[in-house]
Amino acid sequence: VAIERSPLDPAGACCQAVCMNDRVLPLEGVHNFRDYGGYAGADGARLRTGVLWRSAQHGDATEADLAAIKALDLGTVIDLRGPSEREAKPCRRYPGFAAEVLFHDDETAGLALHVDAAKEAISAADARKAMQDLYAGIAWRPNLVPMLKRYFEVLEGRDSASLVHCVAGKDRTGFAVAMLHHALGVHPDDIMADYLLTNIAGRVEARIAAGASQIRERYGAIDDETVRVLMGVEESYLAESFKAIRERHGDTDAYLAEVLGMDAPRVAALRERYLEG
Repeated sequence: VAIERSPLDPAGACCQAVCMNDRVLPLEGVHNFRDYGGYAGADGARLRTGVLWRSAQHGDATEADLAAIKALDLGTVIDLRGPSEREAKPCRRYPGFAAEVLFHDDETAGLALHVDAAKEAISAADARKAMQDLYAGIAWRPNLVPMLKRYFEVLEGRDSASLVHCVAGKDRTGFAVAMLHHALGVHPDDIMADYLLTNIAGRVEARIAAGASQIRERYGAIDDETVRVLMGVEESYLAESFKAIRERHGDTDAYLAEVLGMDAPRVAALRERYLEG
């Protein structure tokens, strides 16, 4: 995957605004909750909407949030957090919640990438470099790969709506969604645009404040500019993961097949399920 045009240019920013209005669920305590369907995919088809959802953790969900989530009729939740993260912030559920929740018994990434990167973050530049370095290895993170495999298995085998999330819904979740988008033939510009929506979707300042509290509790005083680098996403982060994949596997299709088991027949079946029109 090569990024041919930055989605931050005026045309891309306009497209992002339109997409965000259509896809972001405006919640109070659950950040970055949005539909990642609807993009143009392979062979002129378009991804289904209303069945592919992504978000941050649900531990701070309000009653109104839970009611809005209930209306989505989720069948499966793929929780990419490790056990310590789940214990620190258990997800709130609405009465009668019946979706199957899938998670890994061991730590899926040691720490959320923005928290992991904070230990190297003396400055904003240091934080940015630490995030890029972590993204260079995200595709092979021990115990995250099994969850990525389960994520694809769920999408292959179930017709109900699904939700994938981690702590902030931007790094592990962002990478998982980028891999699915690639498999479904979404253009690299749109893959990046969806990834970058984290920076403007929902109550951004509340999400950054929550992340700042978590980071500073663990590592002490870190300045606001550095926190914003850690709690946001940048094109260079995701681009670094695609670059590392190309260097190790040749291209992203090979990575999907060799690491996640998503060979051509499985990708074709996935496209049959999620592309329409």
